[in-house]
Amino acid sequence: MSEDPIPNPIVLQRADPCVLRHEGQYYFTGSYPLYDRIVLRRAERLEDLQTAPEVTIWTKHFEGPQANLIWAPELHRVNGAWYIYYAAAGIDHPRADMPDTAETFCHRVFVLECTDEDPMTGEWVERGQVDTGWESFALDATSLVKDGVQYLVWAQQDFEIRGNSNLYIARMENPWTLATPAVMLTRPELDWETVRFWVNEGPSVLQRNGRLYLSYSASGTGPEYAMGLLTADADADLLDPASWTKSPTPVFTSAPENGIYGPGHNSFTEDEHGETVLVFHARTYVELEGDPLYEPNRQACAQVLPFDAAGEPVWGKPLPLTRPAPTSIDVLPPEGMTEVAPA
Repeated sequence: MSEDPIPNPIVLQRADPCVLRHEGQYYFTGSYPLYDRIVLRRAERLEDLQTAPEVTIWTKHFEGPQANLIWAPELHRVNGAWYIYYAAAGIDHPRADMPDTAETFCHRVFVLECTDEDPMTGEWVERGQVDTGWESFALDATSLVKDGVQYLVWAQQDFEIRGNSNLYIARMENPWTLATPAVMLTRPELDWETVRFWVNEGPSVLQRNGRLYLSYSASGTGPEYAMGLLTADADADLLDPASWTKSPTPVFTSAPENGIYGPGHNSFTEDEHGETVLVFHARTYVELEGDPLYEPNRQACAQVLPFDAAGEPVWGKPLPLTRPAPTSIDVLPPEGMTEVAPA
């Protein structure tokens, strides 16, 4: 394990960061601040992702259910193909609890597929919306493959349960189709999960030491945003809620002493030594101006996640940044830095 911390931020102004290591390369995606496209970048080292060329592999539609607020893309490798799960909103999906809402917060989960070897230059095909079994606000899908079987974990609203979203799991028939009904794993119920908003979202799964660690994020997106944890034995029935144990307290929270606020919506990867790396976004200040939705300064960060002698993760605190990061809401990524992939 390297004794030097990973230089942070690893990528500026990218919320909901997802990092996948494949054949010695790191692939990165996350929410683009304009919420109008899905982008990828690639580098051999985590610290080189910031300067890596960014390629737009998909852009939002002009109309319909994928015309607005493209959120939280995740890149996954399943059965030799690439998949991106993402959330999109549009005029075709008004919220049942807010029928006058045309475009905002009426998201559904969608899937892109690329069967070419290189996802940066390959052709991406829309596989459409994931039918989760009911129509409501849905987002933040992540893929888990265990013993050759794929599962999907995502956040979705149940109108009969207080809150914005709960976490669900289902086994997959293929990467865009559920094979089993959705099973709820957790809902916002603890004090730390219900600050400003009642939210469980942003799941990510780590498999290690015969255990499954399902992290998630909860509460509003300010300094109250924090990460919780569900754990299960690797040989347990993942579709049985009783297989999962929920931590009563958050495992990763703001660290004002280090200037880091609202860490969350994480993913897991590994460094070149095989050590687990926790990837997350965070802000460096508390007071926001204007609409928080369009405040771009959630920075993508990463740090090694150590394990104790019993094989359990030692979450610790978010480390201070070691690279300059913008502190003005006026800073948006210039259009010129984005390269468009060839058709």
